[in-house]
Amino acid sequence: MAKYAIDVGLTPLGFLFWSITGAAVILFMTALIRKELPPLNARSLEYYFVAALVSVAAANLLLFSAIPHVGAGFVALILSLPPLLTYLGALILRIEQFYIVRALGVIAALIGAGALAVHKFSAPDSSVFWILIALFGPVLLAIGNIYRTLRWPDNASSGALAPGMLIAAALLLGLFSMMSDFSIAVPLENWLPLSMIAIQACVFAGQFLLLFLLQKTGGPVLLSLLGAVGAIVGVPVAIFLQGESPPEGLFLGATLIAIGVVLVTWGGVKIAKVK
Repeated sequence: MAKYAIDVGLTPLGFLFWSITGAAVILFMTALIRKELPPLNARSLEYYFVAALVSVAAANLLLFSAIPHVGAGFVALILSLPPLLTYLGALILRIEQFYIVRALGVIAALIGAGALAVHKFSAPDSSVFWILIALFGPVLLAIGNIYRTLRWPDNASSGALAPGMLIAAALLLGLFSMMSDFSIAVPLENWLPLSMIAIQACVFAGQFLLLFLLQKTGGPVLLSLLGAVGAIVGVPVAIFLQGESPPEGLFLGATLIAIGVVLVTWGGVKIAKVK
C-alpha cells in the first residue's frame, strides 16, 4: 500500500499520518461504544507516547520512507525479523527462558537477513543509508514489543490502550511534520489518495487492535509473528502485482528466515506444553 500511495502523490509521512489518524478515530469510536475509553494518568500517558514513538511513528516512518529506495519486497521480507529480535531482547531481560530450538531459529533468521543485506549492499544501484534505515525498522518494532509488555498499565484493556497509542502516534507525526519540511498534504485531484488512506486506516485499526490482544494473551514474541504474516503477503504482492524484481538472495534469505520463524514459534509451543 505504501508504494502505491507514493505513486499517487502522497508523501510517506502524509500517508502514515492520515492513516494512523483515521485508525485512531476508528478505535476511539469503538472504545467509546464499548465504554472502554483510554485511561488518562501519568503511567498511561507515558505508555501511549513511548509506545507510539517506538512502535508506530518512528518504525513505520522509517519503513515507509525506505520503500522507494530499497523496494517493497525487501521491506516486507525484513518485517519477519521482529519475532527473532524480540526473542533476543526478551532473553536479555529474562522475560523468556533460553531454549536451544528457539536460539537456533534466531541464528538461522539472522543469517538469512545477513544474506539479504549483503546482496542488497552489493547491488550497483544500492543505497547503504536506506538499507540501514530499513533494517533499523524491525529493531524498533522489537523494542516496542518488549516495552509494551513490561509497562502495560494495571487493569487496562487492549481496547482502551490501542486508541490511546494511535492518538499519541498521530500527535507525534503531526508535530514532526510541523518541525520539519516534510509535507502531510493530500492531493485532491482524484479520489485515489483518499481511498488509499481510508483502506490503510482500516488495516491499521485492525492490526493494532489485534496486536494489543495478542500482547495481553501471548506475550511479546507471539504478537511479533504478525510481521511474518506481513512478509508472506507483502513479498509476492511486491513481485507479482507491483512489478518489482525479486530481491537478490531471496531464496536463501527467505528460506533461512522462514526456518528461523518456524523454530522460534515451535519452540514457544513446546515450552507452553511443558508448562
